[in-house]
Amino acid sequence: MDAAGWIALGAIEGLGGASYRKLLSAFGDPEIVLKAGRGDLCKVVDSSLASRILQGPDQTLVEKTLRWLEDPACGIVTLADEDYPRLLFDVPDPPPFFYFKGNRALLGKKALAVVGSRNATPQGIENARQISRALSDSGLSIVSGLAHGIDAAAHEGGLAGASSSIAVIGTGMDIRYPSGNSLLAQRLEKEGLIISEFPLGMPPLAGNFPRRNRIISGLCLGCLVVEAGIRSGSLITARYAMEQGREIFAVPGSIHSPLSKGPHKLIKQGAKLVESANDILEELNLPAYASQEGKQLVQDSFLDAMGFDPVDQDVLCERTGLAAQAVSARLLELEMSGIVKRMAGGMYQRLS
Repeated sequence: MDAAGWIALGAIEGLGGASYRKLLSAFGDPEIVLKAGRGDLCKVVDSSLASRILQGPDQTLVEKTLRWLEDPACGIVTLADEDYPRLLFDVPDPPPFFYFKGNRALLGKKALAVVGSRNATPQGIENARQISRALSDSGLSIVSGLAHGIDAAAHEGGLAGASSSIAVIGTGMDIRYPSGNSLLAQRLEKEGLIISEFPLGMPPLAGNFPRRNRIISGLCLGCLVVEAGIRSGSLITARYAMEQGREIFAVPGSIHSPLSKGPHKLIKQGAKLVESANDILEELNLPAYASQEGKQLVQDSFLDAMGFDPVDQDVLCERTGLAAQAVSARLLELEMSGIVKRMAGGMYQRLS
């Protein structure tokens, strides 16, 4: 496969995915499209697009991309490749080709999308990380969008498990966004996979992210939402997943939290309520995850009193009957053990 032809045709100004696929259907190969005359082109596309094809691609972009491809870890996957993910054909406007860096073989694995709020709670992040690791160890690669919050936790969990993780980004492959996840992106490039349908140099434009969400869901057997506001972009991913015939899963939360509104809405609409990875594996007819997950935890009356919603020390004094000094000491012990996290405003939240 000659990557140069695919890249050159993709570098024609204003050539979208639908027109690209029409031209492939008519001519069979990008190189032939680029050599076609006006008359033949106008049988497939309008005259203005035909003129831009005749003018040729953005050579600066083409040369930049070919230099990027000199890295052995980088490449493109096209509609003509055997490992182009079959599930992506269920996606509205499947990309004619996409860029990747990392382990290309992950495209052949079964996968699950795990998405949610960028401003997630500590408990939400822990839920996403633990469930994603269990799913990864059970044979499902974890797909998400490399955003802060739930996305990052999902990737971390996937990378910690046996089946790794795939990030679908809304920028060019040479753009680090968000910059705070640069180290995570480097791990994904080495241990997992990053893909993008956008050309090199594409900045993080707002419209790119809803568009990339159709690929996140399209690569997967299902989509899990962990914490999301009612207008969250994660619900866009879930909607795409529904339209693509995928299974929808949601982790419930506190009725008082705005980040529970999205998952609760999905559950009301028929999404499967998820308390553990096995809820997902059961629905997908995959073997149950054999771990400590199903075993009972040692009973702890202090943790029982905390519950799982954020709580302050005064409330804990009332619930436990302990003096303030004793509550403070117990909270410090649990915080140092990673069981409880201190939050803003003097609040504490149980993580496990």
